[in-house]
Amino acid sequence: MTIKYDSNGLVPAIIQDATTKNVLMLGYMNAESYEKTLETKTVTFFSRSKQRLWTKGEESGNFLNVVDIKNDCDNDSLLIQVNPVGPTCHTGTDTCWKEENKSNYGFFSTLEDVITERVANKDTQKSYVASLFAKGINKVAQKVGEEAVETVIEAMDNNDELFLYESADLMFHYLMLLQAKGFTLKDIEKELVGRHK
Repeated sequence: MTIKYDSNGLVPAIIQDATTKNVLMLGYMNAESYEKTLETKTVTFFSRSKQRLWTKGEESGNFLNVVDIKNDCDNDSLLIQVNPVGPTCHTGTDTCWKEENKSNYGFFSTLEDVITERVANKDTQKSYVASLFAKGINKVAQKVGEEAVETVIEAMDNNDELFLYESADLMFHYLMLLQAKGFTLKDIEKELVGRHK
């Protein structure tokens, strides 16, 4: 891999969780730390403050185990995908931006959070989610079955708009059923990943 180091002999290295795709931190590497990272499969930086090689986790035990290293289009920055061991930031947070390093499924994650909040609120007069949960898991499961049948019926028709509408209903109620059973999309992802291997 060709790397263009700056005038100080450094290249920025963006550290990304290989699973969640969250950016964990930014560090700098010189040629020696890059070679050590390749050799040990554990991220080693050049510490600008200590003026020496620094393996992330050498004191805390929170190592960054390398999965993949990519160079950008100009060869002057690295993207290093890792499996982190423990929190990444020296302050004890998952990322250096004080964010939780959890899987994000876009709007589906937002929907999971909304369902969680509405179930916790338990205002069955104002919330469809809370009212359905109040009826028990059998009613939630029954609703998923109804939506699945409606989705199948629309799949056999030529109205794509209705098919997408029913598919959205099915997905929404399925997310509710997952929570009613104490699971999230992360659990489904884990199951599918296990099957893929």
